[in-house]
Amino acid sequence: MRDVATLDIWIVLVCLAVGSFALRFVFLGIVGDRAMAPWVLRHLRYTAVAVLPALVAPMVAWPPAMGGAFDAPRMLAAAATLIAGIVTRNVLAAILSGGITLYLMLYLLG
Repeated sequence: MRDVATLDIWIVLVCLAVGSFALRFVFLGIVGDRAMAPWVLRHLRYTAVAVLPALVAPMVAWPPAMGGAFDAPRMLAAAATLIAGIVTRNVLAAILSGGITLYLMLYLLG
């Protein structure tokens, strides 16, 4: 297996930047001044709710800090975040409960 070359990294970064710009431009530049269909607006409301778990889930299931092995404090923190989010329906309460649980478990078990 070869190391990733610097040029490969730049190609990936440029492609991601162009794709990200194109996706935003479609909604803001082309469709921005027109009314969107109700079903589109309903789907767009759930974008942030879908993206955040997709970013966090790999770090919980296979945490780099533990070499990809299962880690009880991170799973407990994820569970506390999920429960607090469902119960309170407050993003800050969910984030704080998860962070406090993680650091408390790391302190107690570490």
